[in-house]
Amino acid sequence: MIRTFARFACLAAALAAPLCAAGPASAASSRIKDIASIEGVRQNQLVGYGIVVGLNGTGDTLNNSPFTKQSGTAMLERLGVNIKGANMRTANMAAVIVTANLPPFSAQGTRIDITVSSLGDAKSLQGGTLMATPLLGADGEVYAVAQGSVAISGFSAEGDAAKVTRGVPTVGRIAGGALIEREIEYALRAQKTLRLALRNPDFTTARRMAAAINDFMGADAAEPTDPSTVAIQIPPNFRGNMVQLLTEIEQLRVDPDQGAKVVIDERSGIIVMGKDVRVSTVAVAQGNLTVTITEQPVVSQPAPLSSGQTVVVPRTGVTVNTGEGNKLALVKEGVTLRELVDGLNALGIGPRDLIAILQAIKAAGALQADIEVM
Repeated sequence: MIRTFARFACLAAALAAPLCAAGPASAASSRIKDIASIEGVRQNQLVGYGIVVGLNGTGDTLNNSPFTKQSGTAMLERLGVNIKGANMRTANMAAVIVTANLPPFSAQGTRIDITVSSLGDAKSLQGGTLMATPLLGADGEVYAVAQGSVAISGFSAEGDAAKVTRGVPTVGRIAGGALIEREIEYALRAQKTLRLALRNPDFTTARRMAAAINDFMGADAAEPTDPSTVAIQIPPNFRGNMVQLLTEIEQLRVDPDQGAKVVIDERSGIIVMGKDVRVSTVAVAQGNLTVTITEQPVVSQPAPLSSGQTVVVPRTGVTVNTGEGNKLALVKEGVTLRELVDGLNALGIGPRDLIAILQAIKAAGALQADIEVM
């Protein structure tokens, strides 16, 4: 019995070995749906011009915004109100630009969110209502109609001697504020070839993605055509059932690769380094010339019963720091990103000085990465 149990244990271990090898994906792997998009399945931008009414005296100044006056006159005429020749002085309406994104495969009658932005000199859109506004696509056709109450996240209040503004009160949103009137046709089921577009183009990632798809299908159906595109020939058993195929492909996991890059934003002092950034052994010294000037004026009082006058005597102090205490620091060859960061942090400097050091190391040929300055 003991020998039989031992043989069954060995057999169970042998059968479980492949399952363990193909167990949970590594932490660095990502789903294909997170690193690539399907060509043709995309959003479309919509834009329109409209009028917001019902503002509490915070609308456009009609003398400074003639387009608002013309739009108000045209709107009232469409509603049967003739005001030609009249002098409009209302401050309760504002001209706005309405923008929205039309999702792919949106059905007629569904709602989408819209953004309303002031076009004139209105102070706030709080409490306003957007009148019916057609939203146009790039082809000039109307795809949606927007209308509703504007909700803003900012506010503005002012008095005779003070003013408080928080956020941007001239931009607001309307959740579900537009109704889709026209659908964009895309025959997904009739496609014989699918193209996956990588969000971060890379040769290695495209090859790995194609290999993962081919392993799933059991045939050479996927092929990378360039660093940003993987073309898939639809197998006969999936034709007419694209949803099932895409559902399976989206869940496949791939280890995305990326080039070594250092991104620098000099305006804010932000530095972002990828995991493959390497630096050769290099010695770095950093020191700034700092000149500090302080003014401490002293009041000089005359002696009692004298004819002298009280005067202010200037007293200036000048301090010069040439950074003589700073010495050469050795930054060893970084095997990992953590070691590279630790070596640079050993210099004891701030982000802005670190930006200059990274650029100098790159100029010396010791930084094995591309530097991108935003």
